Amino acid sequence: MPTSKSQEALAARDALAAALTAAGIQLPAMDVRTHAAAGYALIHLGVCSAPVARALAAVIARGSAR
Repeated sequence: MPTSKSQEALAARDALAAALTAAGIQLPAMDVRTHAAAGYALIHLGVCSAPVARALAAVIARGSAR
């Protein structure tokens, strides 16, 4: 059964994936890695190509300009 930290990480991953999809961006891999002994979960964003990194930077720049 998922812990509250892993549930939080899964929900955050899903929200990020939805926002990226709405912006026309898809990361090749996004998963949640739990570390039960340490009591936390991390969202692993994987790697991306240079064009995807530029698209992410452009979306972030537009958002921060508001």
